[in-house]
Amino acid sequence: MVEEEKHPIHGEIVQENEPKGGICGCFWAPFYWFKMLAMEMHWSFVFSVVVVYGISQGLGGALARVGTEYYMKDVQKVQPSEAQVYSGLISIPWIVKPIWGILTDVVPLFGYHRRPYFILAGALGVISMLYLSMHEKLHLFLALLALTAGSAGVAIADVTVDACVAQNSGTHPLLAADMISLGALSSSIGALVGFSFSGILTHLIGPVAVLGLLAIPAGLVLSVGVVLKEPYAPGFAYRQVTEKFMGAAKAMWTTLKCREVWRPCVYMYFSLALSLNIYQGMFYWCTDADDGPSFSKETIGYIYSIGSVGSLLGAILYQYGLKDYPFRDLCFWTQLLFGLSGMLDLVLVLRLNLRFGIPDYLFVVIDASVSQMIGRLKWMPLLVLSSKLCPPGIEGTLFALLMSIDNGGVLSSSWGGGLLLHVLKVTRTEFDNLWLAILIRNILRISPLCLLFLIPGSDPNSSILPTDILNAEEGGQNLESKNIELASLVDNVDGR
Repeated sequence: MVEEEKHPIHGEIVQENEPKGGICGCFWAPFYWFKMLAMEMHWSFVFSVVVVYGISQGLGGALARVGTEYYMKDVQKVQPSEAQVYSGLISIPWIVKPIWGILTDVVPLFGYHRRPYFILAGALGVISMLYLSMHEKLHLFLALLALTAGSAGVAIADVTVDACVAQNSGTHPLLAADMISLGALSSSIGALVGFSFSGILTHLIGPVAVLGLLAIPAGLVLSVGVVLKEPYAPGFAYRQVTEKFMGAAKAMWTTLKCREVWRPCVYMYFSLALSLNIYQGMFYWCTDADDGPSFSKETIGYIYSIGSVGSLLGAILYQYGLKDYPFRDLCFWTQLLFGLSGMLDLVLVLRLNLRFGIPDYLFVVIDASVSQMIGRLKWMPLLVLSSKLCPPGIEGTLFALLMSIDNGGVLSSSWGGGLLLHVLKVTRTEFDNLWLAILIRNILRISPLCLLFLIPGSDPNSSILPTDILNAEEGGQNLESKNIELASLVDNVDGR
């Protein structure tokens, strides 16, 4: 009854825009859903999610992945274990996301909390990617510096949108899963488009030029900062920055000490860290002419694009079939299936698929689709859970902290996988022990099931934080504006 009083508009929109049954109803259902989100939370919020998650991270991330992999392999000519470590270094800006979160929450620039940080994020991406593209034989250190700066730009933009999602999850708890689904769908569609062209572009213009194209998504992020509409806050007392930082840190520490918060954080970290990332070894093997199937650049791009279809299907399946299931049940099945899906890599490397008459390309496509779909299903309930753990007032900062914990798990996974490849002597030309690395990884993937008791068994639509934490934050001084609103871009681009 309380939820109905807090969200009367949501009920009216659902009744007004309820799609009719049949094939036409199924076709129009996503459009009604999209319209409902835009009307419920302001359409500019939806647009910001699409730009950051879909274009910057989805499409741009697809181009960056293929471009960086071939850049390290063909231009810098590093070993797979080294490339695995370097990929972890590039992701470091994502681990320090709480820094960006605190800055956007408590340190306004020129009277604005959000607009300058969007502009900073876009500028970092544009400058670093253009610099990298203009130097064909750039030293490895400078190349890693440029790639890390570009990664920092994406991370800063991501933090700002994460804050919006977390805040809206608090004011619209019934739409928390829908907002996560919107981000996942945007990311999957963007990745599908990006991967479809990534291999062709890498073949035609080379990996260096492909990385230069990333300046375009960064420019779009910058433009969002230019049109961002938010209250102007003049006269900010910068002398109080230290006090505000201490207040934010104290609020985060108080929340993290809560049993309902730190237990899921432990599970999320180990569920990622124990899944050792040995992708660079698989990539080098797949493109090797002697031991592997010797896939071309175009083929690699097509495989990734089809894998993105699996990710998109996973997001749709979660939105329309699984979003209301308890967190613990979903985490159990997705973690189990995630470990079992890794066995497809083992079948491929041992060439067992050829014994059954399944060509390498077809089998890799199946492998990529299944793995991406299960990976998306595994990740989405954890994102919804993270948004539920953020109390009012420090949504952006705490959500960034939770995501940095997850990214710390990804970094541990990447470096652990690089160490495993190095110990097993998997190099650019030697892949005899790659099967053993895959087997070890698959066993470790299932091990987080022992920590499943740390995940709450509650319904995703119910509140997780205890009442005293919520009341303490609501009654205190908020560290960020409670009305984040992007300018309506319809007025600026003629209805898009």
